[in-house]
Amino acid sequence: MAYRDLREFLDLLESENQLVRIKEEVMPEPDLSAIGRSAPDVENAPAVLVENIKGYKTPVVLNVHGSWQNHALMLNMPKDTPVKEQFFELEKIWDRYPIKPVWVDKKEAPVKEVVIEDDINLFDVLPLFRINEFDAGFYLSKALIVSKDPNKPESYDEQNAGTYRIQVKGKDKVGIQPLPFHDIAVHLNHAEEKNEPLPIAICLGNDPVLSFMASTPIEYAQSEYDFAGALKGEPIELTKSENGNLDIPARSEIVLEGYIMPREREIEGPFGEFPGSYSGARLQPVVKITKITHRQNPVFENLYLGMPWTEIDYLMALNTSLPLYKQLKRDFPEVEAVNAMYTHGIGTIVSTKSRFGGYGKAVAMRLLSTPHGIPYTKIVIIVDEFVDPFNLEQVMWALTTRVRPDKDVFKVPYAPGMPLDPSSEPAGMHTKLIIDATTPVAPDFARDTELLGVPEKANEWLETIRNLVKEGGNK
Repeated sequence: MAYRDLREFLDLLESENQLVRIKEEVMPEPDLSAIGRSAPDVENAPAVLVENIKGYKTPVVLNVHGSWQNHALMLNMPKDTPVKEQFFELEKIWDRYPIKPVWVDKKEAPVKEVVIEDDINLFDVLPLFRINEFDAGFYLSKALIVSKDPNKPESYDEQNAGTYRIQVKGKDKVGIQPLPFHDIAVHLNHAEEKNEPLPIAICLGNDPVLSFMASTPIEYAQSEYDFAGALKGEPIELTKSENGNLDIPARSEIVLEGYIMPREREIEGPFGEFPGSYSGARLQPVVKITKITHRQNPVFENLYLGMPWTEIDYLMALNTSLPLYKQLKRDFPEVEAVNAMYTHGIGTIVSTKSRFGGYGKAVAMRLLSTPHGIPYTKIVIIVDEFVDPFNLEQVMWALTTRVRPDKDVFKVPYAPGMPLDPSSEPAGMHTKLIIDATTPVAPDFARDTELLGVPEKANEWLETIRNLVKEGGNK
């Protein structure tokens, strides 16, 4: 792979004219969020490295994943590779899973170059800013958070490296949002059953493939690190956290170590979220930061969330589509492709060949029963195998020429939903909508209503069996 970490990826982007540098002094607010909002709207949407922020000494990089060009370079493809080709290249390298990590001694890991143990103050280390105007505070929106199941502390595969929003609440305290369907929520439940703190590591400024996998809905017992190695074609470098025995990226820019305090909740939010609206404020767990490690002259990476499309839409596009595709194709081999690029799969388009009548509806129901489809997917559109689900003109053609509203559109009421979707009511519940835009196919079996007859000699054998029962079962 052409890069090993965020710094080397930024060098690669710059060599491909996919990174720009802002050298003049900017204000943390509103300039940084405005830059993050604007970058995806620029032609080819480059990453932006802001080198001089008033009041801070650490530079900020935004929009690292915020274009299909950057996305292609992350996958070691030419930057102008079309989206559909990126999807199928991702499928190919996905199947290299697992490629196990290599371990770097803590003394050699770049992220351990500076260790802060006393007088922890996040405001001294991080160039913090509100991502959207009415956020409740400063948020870390692109962190990779590592946790382990306290009931299985030695299980590498059940360790989680996921992305969850982090609100800075004080110099050594942050809030975290682990929704019930998130893997970290399982770990936290097990810790709180014992009234024990849950060690976590909040890793900032990561290899872009790690950020990609941390926001990918893989299975509970699959390793994000092993998938990242598969996508890169080489092992990820890991090292151990200072506390908690966690496996963390050796080449992260900054790592905040601490623990979720058991059975403590504080108001967290509101926060501008990926559906393009503010979430509410809810009681969420609290994290005590006990140690910070970072590289010399670290780079702080954050992610702007707003009305589509922004960086988060590129980041969570194919990494949502591909797992859903793999899960569907395992059960329905006729499935050709899955486009779940819209709002993290709240809207999903599937192309499939229909094996028999009603097949498209069966595919849709299976999608809604996948681990990601259960809470996220609200609107499912099923199209024929010759319709490109990534081409919205073709999808609209299928909707306008194949859908019979009385037969092909139906709802699933009172289903699980994504609470951050403002249309869920109550929050976390949805009515799902399925639109079958496939060409009608004849039923697999012709209808036959002829009744079955009684086999010859059935009455004779009935009497014989009755007599055997009376005689103790011997003939």
